[in-house]
Amino acid sequence: MTTIDTASRPSLAGPADYLALLKPRVMSLVVFTALASMIAAPGAVHPLLAATALLCIAVGAGAAGALNQWFDADIDAIMTRTRTRPIPAGLITRQGALEFGTILAAFSVFTMAFLVGYVPAILLAATIAFYLFVYTMWLKRLTVQNIVIGGAAGALPPVIGWAAVTGNAFDTLPWLLFALIFIWTPSHFWALALAGSEDYARAKVPMLPVVKGSQETRSQILMYSVMLSVVALAPSSMGLTGIVYGSVAATLSVVYIGFALVLWRASPAHERNAALRLFAFSIFYLFAVFTALAVERLVGFAPQ
Repeated sequence: MTTIDTASRPSLAGPADYLALLKPRVMSLVVFTALASMIAAPGAVHPLLAATALLCIAVGAGAAGALNQWFDADIDAIMTRTRTRPIPAGLITRQGALEFGTILAAFSVFTMAFLVGYVPAILLAATIAFYLFVYTMWLKRLTVQNIVIGGAAGALPPVIGWAAVTGNAFDTLPWLLFALIFIWTPSHFWALALAGSEDYARAKVPMLPVVKGSQETRSQILMYSVMLSVVALAPSSMGLTGIVYGSVAATLSVVYIGFALVLWRASPAHERNAALRLFAFSIFYLFAVFTALAVERLVGFAPQ
């Protein structure tokens, strides 16, 4: 595998390059799911503490992204989708990214612990550690199940947000939200991997399309989309959410399965476009479902 050594290069980065190191699009999804969970949580928290908690979650997610790019700089240099990232582009050194990510990780966890609470801080630390040590350093290069297991890191923010409000990490609803994101992640990421399977093959990353092929990947995406609909409706069926969330989750889950069916049946010539459409819709799906969760609480339709 190609390796790059940028340790001795001077940093040419500006603010936009350090922002790119934080993976802001991933960060925005993380922060939004945590915010929706905080709104849905029972009780109230001071707005300043809520803002502090969200800042810590955002900085922690950014730290995880920076540390991921530090470790994966060799892979990023090979793949077309990632070769313009700050490290392979020679704008930020690997050592600089490591130091930047480590400082942000420590800041986010300690600030959460001292200003918000120890429970959300422990969960935030666990999220960063799992993403770096379990997913990035171990699973990503080892197994076709990398994104399935590794998805746990991206699924924890709703639990962190809930714990920031309640101080409790053992309520049912936040863990159902965790399960929703956990089951959502494989179909979301495999759709992108289908569209860029040649990239992953060239970088020798054992993503499902590379190891098992296109048809198996499409079948797995369809299976996970059906599983997602069941998990998404679980909060309503258990009486933990109301009609707003239930209606949105049910409607969009049917559409999600529809996109997965189109991909499953797509000809090789249309596979990439179908995969990218599902990928785009999957992002909208998660934002919409969590928006419904928050709106329901704000307008007073949530179960008491």
